[in-house]
Amino acid sequence: MKATATQSANYPQVVIDEMVSRYEAEPTRATVDELAVEFDKSARSVIAKLSALGVYVAAVKAAKRPAQVRKADLVASIEEDLGVEFVSLSKAGFQDLVKLQARVQTLTNSAVS
Repeated sequence: MKATATQSANYPQVVIDEMVSRYEAEPTRATVDELAVEFDKSARSVIAKLSALGVYVAAVKAAKRPAQVRKADLVASIEEDLGVEFVSLSKAGFQDLVKLQARVQTLTNSAVS
């Protein structure tokens, strides 16, 4: 693909073509960093130019924390696995519920096998 942009003193067409072809071959942050060093630009400048050309793909950010499990969900899962309703099970500590759920699932899985 031959990307065209308004030529400027900062990015001649030859540099633009090289950046686009190399980034499209390997669209990673490492490629951006290599291009920045090679063309004596900042990584942000290279990203901005690739973005303006519609080529840059932002990296997917990892979730800051895993999805939270609520005590009520644990209690419901345990009650469902055992087929019994416990009135005061929700008063147990979170870690105790996690251990109990793991043990119940182990037992139910071994009973099925």
